[in-house]
Amino acid sequence: MKFLLAISKIIDNINQRVGQVVIWLTLVVVLVSATNATIRKIFNVSSNAWLELQWYLFGAIFLLAAGYTFLRNEHVRVDVLSQRFSKRTQIIIEIFGVLFFLFPACMLIFWLSLPYFYESFVLHELSSNTGGLIRWPAKLLIPVGFGLLILAGLSHLIKCIGFLMGICPDPTARIAEKSAEEQLADEIRMMADGNPESTNQNTTSKGR
Repeated sequence: MKFLLAISKIIDNINQRVGQVVIWLTLVVVLVSATNATIRKIFNVSSNAWLELQWYLFGAIFLLAAGYTFLRNEHVRVDVLSQRFSKRTQIIIEIFGVLFFLFPACMLIFWLSLPYFYESFVLHELSSNTGGLIRWPAKLLIPVGFGLLILAGLSHLIKCIGFLMGICPDPTARIAEKSAEEQLADEIRMMADGNPESTNQNTTSKGR
């Protein structure tokens, strides 16, 4: 079990790092969107390449952050029934959901998206819009995003089994009390200040 927990930790670190990158992508999307809107309104000029870049970044945020969101337990839960059960029963329901819902759906999309991306890559597919971007980077986001989500599900499954064995904390507990929006703002502020420890220290002090 120690080996599996080590794998879970590696997976969590991967999704954590990807999540940090996505945080910066969020800021880039805001800047690109604001610049596009400003230039279009002031100079009456528009660029399909920059508009498509904006769409690509939106897609990257949505797909690449899926595993990170799962890691942080920020995904939507419908706990009307499960919250009435004991924590052990809730974890068993989690395991069932990962094995019979998350894995099949994500693996199917991952598998079907590979030829979708490969064909676009081989053909050097371009946007149908004048001056648009190449398509395969956007299509690559699909298998990468769902691959990260599959890995996050595997990590969650390992931690659920560890919890049932009494060697892991509750894997469904949220990492921090702050909302996702507050954490995003804090992490961007922390990175801008160049102090990577400030946010963690603030969160730890709050938890105490």
